[in-house]
Amino acid sequence: MAKIKITQIKSKNGATKRQIANLQSLGIHKLNQSVEVELTPITQGMVQKVLHLVKVEEI
Repeated sequence: MAKIKITQIKSKNGATKRQIANLQSLGIHKLNQSVEVELTPITQGMVQKVLHLVKVEEI
C-alpha cells in the first residue's frame, strides 16, 4: 500500500465532533503536526472528511 503524509494546517476550532474524532484517530493532536499513514479505504475516508483542515502529500 502507498503511504501518505498528513499535516494539520488549520485549527480544529469550529469543527464538528465527528471531524475532531477523525483527526484524533488519524493520530493528529495539534496544529502543524504531521503523521504518516498507509492509504487504505478507511484512512482515505477519514481524510476526505477533514480535507479542509489538513494538507496531504504522497510519500
